[in-house]
Order: sequence, then structure tokens, then C-alpha cells
Amino acid sequence: MEIDELTERVEGVSARYAASLGFERTDEWYVLKLQEEVGELAQAFLMRQGRARAKGRDDAQLDAEFRAEIADVLCQTLLLARHHGVDLPSAVAEKWLVWESERC
Repeated sequence: MEIDELTERVEGVSARYAASLGFERTDEWYVLKLQEEVGELAQAFLMRQGRARAKGRDDAQLDAEFRAEIADVLCQTLLLARHHGVDLPSAVAEKWLVWESERC
């Protein structure tokens, strides 16, 4: 699946979610929601590493939660970029891929 198609599908899910709960996805919401998801990813990571309470979850559940939180962060990033008109593939190319031929 291409990133543009993924973004539009995620947008549809997010728009339906917001409509069902009756809130507006404002500029602030996109940033704060991403921050919330990054926090949840950090918590899942710490739980998976045994550095936070596992809350009764076994290793398979902790791994699944970690994967799910990575997906949440990616999707919220896609939504934030879409909302602000950022061409994410171009931004990645300009910021990261210019270093492909450089020695680090």
C-alpha cells in the first residue's frame, strides 16, 4: 500500500471516530493526540522491557501492545502531516534521504 492511500484510509477512520464522539480535530488536537500516542508508546516500551508494571499482561500481549502503539504513532503522524499539507515523502527525502550517499 502506498503512503498516500494509507493516509487517506487513516483519515477516514479518524474522521468517523471524531464524528462519533462529537469533537473537532483542530490544529492543537493533531499535535496533542500525537503526543498522547508517543507517551503510550513509551509506556508500552517500558512495560515490554520490564521497567514498568506489566499490569498482568504476558510477553505476547506486551509485544502486541508495543506494535499497536507504534502503529498509532505512525497514523497520527500521517494525520498531522495531511492536516498541515505536508508532503511526507518529500519531507523525508529532504531531511533523511539526502544522507544516503554520505558517510556518517
